[in-house]
Amino acid sequence: MKTLIAVLGTAALAFTSSLAMAADKPTDPQIAHIAYSAGAIDIEAAKLALSKTTNPEVKAFAESMQKDHAAVNEMALALVKKLNVTPEDNATSQSLAKAGEEERAKLHKLQGAAFDKAYIDNEVAYHKQVNGALETLLIPSAQNAELKGLLETGLKLFQGHEQHAEHVAASLK
Repeated sequence: MKTLIAVLGTAALAFTSSLAMAADKPTDPQIAHIAYSAGAIDIEAAKLALSKTTNPEVKAFAESMQKDHAAVNEMALALVKKLNVTPEDNATSQSLAKAGEEERAKLHKLQGAAFDKAYIDNEVAYHKQVNGALETLLIPSAQNAELKGLLETGLKLFQGHEQHAEHVAASLK
């Protein structure tokens, strides 16, 4: 249990620290990269869950995360192509990627119910952080109306993910 708490605390701290770096009002190309990176991280976590879990609820949740985040990332890629914008790598995206890799490495070591609980608890924390960043930093900082609209659509979807993760987490207790 102490390990689980440490893992979740580290993941939330890493994400919060990453977003603090972006507090200087990121540009639209940076926002596009941050949003895409956050989605890619959750896709990779879902792939790991699908390879490890035997719990039907966790599996269904991971399938949903993989499908939904891939769809949003495809829309984001189509939008940046349409706008002729090149997403700009930045310290926040790099920090998110590093934290995502570290979290997957920790989760990879777990098995069975311990894995399921850690994965779902991390998904709850991760979606809370992403949703908070969308609401308070990324959406208000976006200058392009279409980018802002995509982020707002993503926020609605990801709020649903957070609720779904909380529901699954409650069933695992």
